[in-house]
Amino acid sequence: MTAVLFDYPKKAAFGRVLPKNKIYEHGSVSSAVRQLFVRQVEQIVWQHKLAPETVNLKASTAVPEIQIFSIALKGDELKPEVLRCIDLAISFPILFELRFDGKVKPIAAFKRPSEADSAKWVTSEYFDGDWVPADMPRKHLPMVFDLQALYGNLLMPLMPHPARPAEDLQAQVERMERIRLKQRELERCEARLRKENQFNRKVAINAELRDLKQELDNLTRPLSASGAAVTS
Repeated sequence: MTAVLFDYPKKAAFGRVLPKNKIYEHGSVSSAVRQLFVRQVEQIVWQHKLAPETVNLKASTAVPEIQIFSIALKGDELKPEVLRCIDLAISFPILFELRFDGKVKPIAAFKRPSEADSAKWVTSEYFDGDWVPADMPRKHLPMVFDLQALYGNLLMPLMPHPARPAEDLQAQVERMERIRLKQRELERCEARLRKENQFNRKVAINAELRDLKQELDNLTRPLSASGAAVTS
């Protein structure tokens, strides 16, 4: 997916290096995740704080601020466990920009306060764009009225499928996660079919495959404003 990079206001610049040990202090971090930080992360910079006083937009309980983190990598891979560890340590929505070898890759999870405990945050799976040149022209921030709308507009370019009519951000994210789940089920089913030798079992697995493909099509197919499927 082609990445979209945004031009954040100078007033929102924070530019503070975040030591890895400060992240470890905010939760129980396993030795395996610590090793991922050591092997994969060169430096973490808290690059921007998008808040009422820096972008002149109203905050909400769901989105009191938006943080932009820049992570310099030692290679072109970063395990999601590292990002989730940072997300758990910082009680605000975060958008990450991974950096390696003159390129940038935006990545983020949808993050919201827990309905069961407002002091805790719930984090979705991660969505990302492609690696692009670091000097790629950046887009101006979208014109919106509050931080919650801004957050949605920053996350939408990372979604693999566009929002449907009247579908809010949380509903869109939940549909993306169902799509990923069905894709994994489909891959496992295809692997079973390749290994199966009995004809009657192949027939049953093929029927299961057809059902999964139909479910996946229903989840990914664009809908018109009336809710009808859009045909090409």
